[in-house]
Amino acid sequence: MARPDKAAAVAELTDKFRSSNAAVLTEYRGLTVAQLKELRRSLGENAQYAVVKNTLTKIAANEAGINTLDDLFAGPTAVAFVTGDPVESAKGLRDFAKDNPNLIIKGGVLDGKALTADEIKKLADLESREVLLSKLAGAMKGKQSQAAALFQALPSKFVRTAEALRAQKEEQDGAGTPAPVEADSE
Repeated sequence: MARPDKAAAVAELTDKFRSSNAAVLTEYRGLTVAQLKELRRSLGENAQYAVVKNTLTKIAANEAGINTLDDLFAGPTAVAFVTGDPVESAKGLRDFAKDNPNLIIKGGVLDGKALTADEIKKLADLESREVLLSKLAGAMKGKQSQAAALFQALPSKFVRTAEALRAQKEEQDGAGTPAPVEADSE
């Protein structure tokens, strides 16, 4: 490959690293073209799976500010560049690797933090972003209902307490005041 072609490839890979939320490096040795096509489909719309050259990808990752992946660039390497929900793509990779043991997850990076293969598998065990957000919203709605009930109960409890105090004060005022004495008119 000519030098300008390599520079263009590095620039393209650098851009992919910078625009991705996550990147997962895999070894694909032994997978057929049909299996790679199936893998690309299983990753979803928010991920792009590309077979890459180790040297150029290592340079691109370093230019993008990611230098934690250097040890993973050995053997045939492909990268899943994730622009959407990383959990969805991690699940796609994990599930595909279960059915196709030739796919080996090497590691990756998520929002600039290096991930081991085990951490990526743990990420795949999480629920999707949408599910987690809906659970959070449900919990918040429940807490809001509890707060509303509390705030609604406070004024009525306050009124009852105020009325009880007023009645108690009136009793004390009535018991402590001597009865008026009537004067005899003779």
